[in-house]
Amino acid sequence: MDIGVISVRYARALLKNAIEAKLEDKVYNDMQTLAVSYIKVPELRFTIDNPMLSRGAKENLLLSAVGSSATPVTRSFIGVVLDNGREGMLQFIANSYITLYRKQKNIIRGKLTTATAVKPETEYKMRQMVESKTNGAVEFETEVNPDIIGGFILEYDTYRMDASIKNKLKTILTALSK
Repeated sequence: MDIGVISVRYARALLKNAIEAKLEDKVYNDMQTLAVSYIKVPELRFTIDNPMLSRGAKENLLLSAVGSSATPVTRSFIGVVLDNGREGMLQFIANSYITLYRKQKNIIRGKLTTATAVKPETEYKMRQMVESKTNGAVEFETEVNPDIIGGFILEYDTYRMDASIKNKLKTILTALSK
């Protein structure tokens, strides 16, 4: 069976259970923490996939990766995943849950890249603009990248606005080389 199909099925079941328990927001935070743990500690995946490691050790390791404030729904879900031998797919399940949750709550991810740090007011205005255009909540991330020289790059959903000096110089260079 396809990993994507399995991970989405488990994620849907988790979301349904979390909604019934009115803990979907907290489970969302748990799944984000777990997904970040898999990225920051690549050895986690290999350790969880190790058949020599006991179920209890895997459960303790996964609960540590989720954090000390894991919800009861998350704790029992990890147990179910381990009981069904699907621990190797938990990273995909966590990412699928995050995607399903964002879709259900109409949350858009946005990113603002600038050459220097921006004031909180500026970031707030950009977030408000994106929220007004998308009619949804925005998870906004800011990044400082001196390589763009000046200006900004705003990305959300499938939209990208590149108003950086680097891009403008590149456009001028392309026009001059024709």
